[in-house]
Amino acid sequence: MKKILLCVTGGIAVYKAVALVSKLTQAGYDVRVIMSESAQQFVQPLTFQAMSRNDVYTDTFDEKDSKVIAHIDLADWADLIVVAPATANTIGKYANGIADDMITTTLLATTKPVWMAPAMNVHMYDHPAVKENIDTLYKRGIRFIEPSEGYLACGYVGKGRLEEPEQIVGRVSEFFAPKELPLRGKKIVITAGPTRERIDPVRYVSNFSSGKMGFAMAQAAVELGGNVTLIAGPVHLDTPPNVERINVESAEDMYQAVSVRFDQTNLLIMTAAVADYKPKHQANQKIKKQDSDTALEMERTKDILATMGLRKTTQVIMGFAAETNDVITYATRKREKKNTDYIVANDVTAEGVGFGTDTNQVTLVSKDGIKEFPMLPKHALAHELLAYIANQEGWQS
Repeated sequence: MKKILLCVTGGIAVYKAVALVSKLTQAGYDVRVIMSESAQQFVQPLTFQAMSRNDVYTDTFDEKDSKVIAHIDLADWADLIVVAPATANTIGKYANGIADDMITTTLLATTKPVWMAPAMNVHMYDHPAVKENIDTLYKRGIRFIEPSEGYLACGYVGKGRLEEPEQIVGRVSEFFAPKELPLRGKKIVITAGPTRERIDPVRYVSNFSSGKMGFAMAQAAVELGGNVTLIAGPVHLDTPPNVERINVESAEDMYQAVSVRFDQTNLLIMTAAVADYKPKHQANQKIKKQDSDTALEMERTKDILATMGLRKTTQVIMGFAAETNDVITYATRKREKKNTDYIVANDVTAEGVGFGTDTNQVTLVSKDGIKEFPMLPKHALAHELLAYIANQEGWQS
């Protein structure tokens, strides 16, 4: 039986933590709960005790077993620690090494995986200090269950709701499921983000791509056993663990980086939004403002996807198509014209799907037809896409 330590911190979403304990227990997990003092203002410890059928811990100095030190024992006991809801206060204390209650003391004492499920006001979640603390913890290996969007207890509508208990239980079950590594031994090259095409030393032509989908694909590919090289345009995203990252700027830079690796690649995934055109002439000095209108003469960049499609021998190529209308028609034409195996198409005008979002909804187009994927967080969608491709290519066997 897998053991889960649930740390419950203070917020109105504590009521969801009760349901979470119930569902985890029903799913066969051994659950123990630590509550902060603030959490007890919303729900009594007895409620969690009844749901988990285990003692509830509330005080670092309340040692229930004299043979062990409680917070050290719990830190070692758990297979997974989940903080839900995770308040801005607890996230901040954990990021800065503060241990002033039983939850933070236990978190600093553990070497086990820690997940945090934030829940707070939309403006608090977007505050630079909170974002910096989350980024600090992520770099240390802490994983976050993104809050969902909706009506908040404070009256605001936005991102900040604790993820639904059913979704968290699903993530936990996925975490403990036997790990299949269908991409083990496969060399995978992934492009991500935009390119910048310089006009002069201070100006450039680019697009709105955030790189999030490409980085999610890279992380998922590593988790599925792949040997991953990520060729990234100018984005401000952390490199997923165990991924080789190569930073590039222009379409030509990206082409060169892909080209030299292509012959040894098993799977090329082109999520990058590569510029189709670049300024024909790049000025060596800043172009000064003029009283009259001006025109910028453009020329085509190299079509990386089409070029690799022509060079393809045994490689599997997956391209991405961000469209605003007639999505399937354009994606089908693109796959045929560029000789790719798959095109992942999405309508970037749809809510929750465009550039910079944390979710995506796509259709996979191949020679065998189309397959629809539902709206999912980009990391989850990346897993779904790669698992499907691995099965189609016979890499699962």
